Amino acid sequence: MRYNNLDKTAVYGRLLEAAKAYSAFDFREKLDAARVLACSVPIADTLVYNWAAKKLDDGIVALLQTLAGEQELAAKYRALLDGEIMNTGEKRKVLHQLLRGRLGSDVVSDGKNIGEFYGKELERISTFALAVREGKVTGASGKRFRVAVQIGIGGSDLGPRALYIALENWALKEGINPNIKAKFISNVDPDDAAAVLNAVPLDETLFVLVSKSGVTQETRANEIFVKNKLKKAGLDASKHIVAVTSETSPLARNSDYLNSFYIDDFIGGRYSSSSGVGGLILSLAFGPAVFSEFLRGAHEADKAALEPDIRRNAAMLDALIGVWERNFLRFPYTAVLPYSQALSRFPAHLQQLDMESNGKRVNRAGETVSYGTGPVVFGEPGTNGQHSFYQLLHQGTDIVPLQFIGFNDSQLDDDVEMDGSTGMTKLKANLAAQIVAFAKGQDDADPNKQFPGGRPSSLIYGKRLTPKALGALLAHFENKVMFQGFVWNLNSFDQEGVQLGKVLTKKVLSGNPGDDALDAYGKLLGL
Repeated sequence: MRYNNLDKTAVYGRLLEAAKAYSAFDFREKLDAARVLACSVPIADTLVYNWAAKKLDDGIVALLQTLAGEQELAAKYRALLDGEIMNTGEKRKVLHQLLRGRLGSDVVSDGKNIGEFYGKELERISTFALAVREGKVTGASGKRFRVAVQIGIGGSDLGPRALYIALENWALKEGINPNIKAKFISNVDPDDAAAVLNAVPLDETLFVLVSKSGVTQETRANEIFVKNKLKKAGLDASKHIVAVTSETSPLARNSDYLNSFYIDDFIGGRYSSSSGVGGLILSLAFGPAVFSEFLRGAHEADKAALEPDIRRNAAMLDALIGVWERNFLRFPYTAVLPYSQALSRFPAHLQQLDMESNGKRVNRAGETVSYGTGPVVFGEPGTNGQHSFYQLLHQGTDIVPLQFIGFNDSQLDDDVEMDGSTGMTKLKANLAAQIVAFAKGQDDADPNKQFPGGRPSSLIYGKRLTPKALGALLAHFENKVMFQGFVWNLNSFDQEGVQLGKVLTKKVLSGNPGDDALDAYGKLLGL
């Protein structure tokens, strides 16, 4: 298999030439009903990806298909699934898709069948979560657990938090027993932990401590904060804390914890929501059956991503359109705009997923690349964003590609009619209007009311945000990021960019920073 830089591909020059004509792509002529209906690709059986409002046509799609072939995207995905070393920086396999179901060969490491290991851990999580939900596992005082608080940061917080919020209302509507509420502590700022602990009954709270290494500074600080509070309340911390960690960490098989559940080095933090990192808190809150349905949706999206024809592979097509926009149309940003309040924290998770994965300036061999890589990702739910930063998106000097997400039905089906339509109808009308407004703009004699248009967007839509749809949505974006990393010839699975700050933080805390500027900033902050 070849690992080439993007600008060394034969099709690269053809795409550069093609881009000169597409910078002035006129949506007023191109975007009609026929195009909207024709430009759709299923994401499993719960969601659809529509690219009608993107700046490309069949000719560019054909060139992108050629790029997919040159960079062997389908073959590299298959190699990843079969256990080839894809995290070149840390010499590790990348196996988060295996958590959702087998798609490749049996993967064996150090004599251990990894698929069987993941399956057994998911079974252990399911058994434990059911026992807690049924009151068979209780806290130190003998009371049932009514709250589960996850302690973690980065991938141990953003994904699980986003997924929990996404399913809260769905579970309420479906009559899922709400006897365990989930909360999250992530920031080392003590106000974060204090605010959560002040709002929960400690004797009825189970803490889920998540750290693969077991030594993450922020997580350890919050663990000690929690243990001190439990001790002051006269509660045995070992009856109130479970760990999700690796088998080699100091948290593993430790009598200080009620139980421990395991992941391994082949599961990167931002890709870990399908593991015990997300699975335990979701299973405690909603039950293991709901988490299984989430995994099923993700697995179906993973299978769909194996298709080599980009017109039938939504994740690969989305990835390649992103490359077209980033490297050939020169758009350095992407906004993720879910028209669903349930997905209010999903853009925050995608910020880490995308920017930590592909925010790299060197390729897999450590050589500096000469082209743009991962975009800046941001977003907020609609319609809130319309009253915030859409001004810049519509009339600012930079074009920002947009990724909209929407659903036909609300989760709760609890609505009111005003001015002839319901709130959900208004939400969907706003979404449709924004796509066309961004694309076609508006002519006006008053420059302040002139909308240039030409602002590209995609739409991911489905009937309702369910666990299965949520799993497919998560897997779609994970696979999109993976394919873009293959195109750019990056290692999308390490995160050295977070390490330098950690090293300097330790120097500051040691009292011997060894740098005048570092010392001066510390003094400004009262250190």
